[in-house]
Amino acid sequence: MGLIKAITGAAGGVLADQWKEFIYCDSLPNDILMVKGQKRTSSRSSNTKGEENIISNGSGIAVADGQCMIIVEQGKVVDFCAEPGQFTYDASTEPSIFAGSLGESIIESFKQIGRRFTYGGDTGKDQRVYYFNTKEILDNKFGTPTPISFRVVDSRINFDVDVSLRCNGTYTFRLTDPLKFYTNIAGNAGDSYSKDELAVTMKTEFISALGPALAKLSLLELRPNQIPAHTNELEKFLNEELSGEWGARGIGDVKVAINPPTLTEEDQEMLKTAQKTAMYRDPTMAGATLVGAQADAMRAAASNEAGAMTGFMGMGMAMNQGGVNAQNLFAMGQQQQAQQAAPTPAADGWKCACGAVNTGKFCAECGAKKPEDNSWKCACGAVCTGKFCPECGAKKPASKCDKCGWEPEAGAPTPKFCPECGDPF
Repeated sequence: MGLIKAITGAAGGVLADQWKEFIYCDSLPNDILMVKGQKRTSSRSSNTKGEENIISNGSGIAVADGQCMIIVEQGKVVDFCAEPGQFTYDASTEPSIFAGSLGESIIESFKQIGRRFTYGGDTGKDQRVYYFNTKEILDNKFGTPTPISFRVVDSRINFDVDVSLRCNGTYTFRLTDPLKFYTNIAGNAGDSYSKDELAVTMKTEFISALGPALAKLSLLELRPNQIPAHTNELEKFLNEELSGEWGARGIGDVKVAINPPTLTEEDQEMLKTAQKTAMYRDPTMAGATLVGAQADAMRAAASNEAGAMTGFMGMGMAMNQGGVNAQNLFAMGQQQQAQQAAPTPAADGWKCACGAVNTGKFCAECGAKKPEDNSWKCACGAVCTGKFCPECGAKKPASKCDKCGWEPEAGAPTPKFCPECGDPF
């Protein structure tokens, strides 16, 4: 009885699987990354008794926009399609009399009955179609559970300090390589694979990459409140940091929407104090502030309980002890402005060690060669010759790109990024 049942099952199964299948996938929601394809059947269909995981030769497979399809046979990926349209699978190991030469198909069908008979009438085969969601996967929220260190740099005032900030927002990603995703993550996952199964791991790795990405962003000398305006740079740095772990899973193309970071009250007060102090580096601004303080002092002296005269005497003694007055500060400011507005001497004019003034490359009196000019102009306006500005302490800017060797023209301001390769100066 067992042999009769096996031969009957083998013959019936092969005949039932002669029909071509039409396999499709409904629209994939945002939270589904991979799903198994469905065979379309209806009340008018006669293809209702075929095996679930058998794809007859010549079957049609529909692929929609935003989807990618793979065919897996016996656990191995045997075909792949990422273009929208209908795909005809004509390399199946399951014969059909409705595909190819009729005579050859009949012979192969009888061979298939013999193979199934050896498996007791079962197929002894597994063929599946999987669809992948290649659209942008949206609405992945993140937040920093602990503060992230961010370096605040302002070379104009020689300011360099680390602050602690918290930030939150959302990020998106794509399946950039479905084959890697299936091989390393979702292989043999059953009917579907959702992003919730990866959410905790991805969020942890995203937060870990956010720290180094913000560290690279701080090299642009940004303030914390400017970070949301530089998401393009932040996305670039995040993709670089995540390319290892996520790239091996076939995930990439990360995009970020970040809310303004929050600082501790101590760090906020420190930055405000530093900004106010930097403002007083300008003598004119310091003089105006002093005038405002003197006006407040005069109003306070006029309302002194011991008499206005006593108040003004105390104010005068304090001003005499100060060592500087507003007029001196205004004069210093005007002197700096005059120095900045004064025309620079001719670039070709230079004075030799022998005392002669020359315009050529060699001294007309002693023949000495014109010395090289290593001077540079700081952002504060001072002309410097060393590695640091003697006025504000700023470091001499790089003269050329250390990656591609590009050099700015003489007198041109140094950019933050190399226009040739994009590397930070």
